[in-house]
Amino acid sequence: MIISDRWRDYALLDTSRGERLERWGKYILARPDPQVIWDTARTRAEWRKPDARYVRSSTGGGAWERHSVPDSWEIAYGDLKFTVRPTNFKHTGLFPEQAANWDYIAAKIRNRIDNRVGAAVGKPVSVLNLFAYTGGATLAAAAAGAEVCHVDAARGMVQWARDNAKLSGLENRPIRWIVDDCVTFLEREIRRERRYDAIIMDPPSYGRGPNGETWKLEDDLYRLVQTATRALSDNPLFFVINSYTTGLSPATLTYIAGTVLTKRYGGTAQSDELALPVQDSGLYLPCGATMRWEDVRS
Repeated sequence: MIISDRWRDYALLDTSRGERLERWGKYILARPDPQVIWDTARTRAEWRKPDARYVRSSTGGGAWERHSVPDSWEIAYGDLKFTVRPTNFKHTGLFPEQAANWDYIAAKIRNRIDNRVGAAVGKPVSVLNLFAYTGGATLAAAAAGAEVCHVDAARGMVQWARDNAKLSGLENRPIRWIVDDCVTFLEREIRRERRYDAIIMDPPSYGRGPNGETWKLEDDLYRLVQTATRALSDNPLFFVINSYTTGLSPATLTYIAGTVLTKRYGGTAQSDELALPVQDSGLYLPCGATMRWEDVRS
């Protein structure tokens, strides 16, 4: 497992009966999690009355029952700052388990910059972040010194990411903010012969394209990785894929990377589950899979 355990403003306090109990800054939230299939004792008083609880509706969807939580507030991870905003889809605008990937991305970029020699000195590292949501990986890459292209089809998510960049003091960094269908944009970049040293993607399990095309991760991910590989530079640094689809194992992601990325560029591909430590049990909550392909020379 890859554990995100360096948070100070976030903590997963407990998990039980289909819910997780979390501290986001000074506020305690309870919300559903399909991985939590155990019925353990709820000894914390916060279970009885959190600051907000997301309650599912019998007809689908759900809503937050708010007790003492504002519409939004700020938290930090190191020097990165984010706006937390409970949404109608139970999310908060941040996936805290991704912090381990932010650390990885930043370290790889800094190492490439620090170890450039000759004519390569001063050349920026270019990063393409697809399905980029509210920008956690974008901010990590930009803070490390990369030029970033941030792409998401939802205008509101891109604006949220821009707000997070401003909070983090990164609004003047070289970040392109793109509102577009990710596959359409990727194909356009390839035709333009624009290339990137690193690619990050966090595709949804299901979705629809701009012309009503159906997207299903199990059916379309391999083709997406094949296409994205064509947008890599001749000396790529890393390629990160995240997946929250429960039926897609980490080993499947490694196999995809091995047949596409490693076959073309060499390097190594490793996949694992991302997880968060649970304070009360001392165990770890699985939070999806991640694959990291990297050039072993960088």
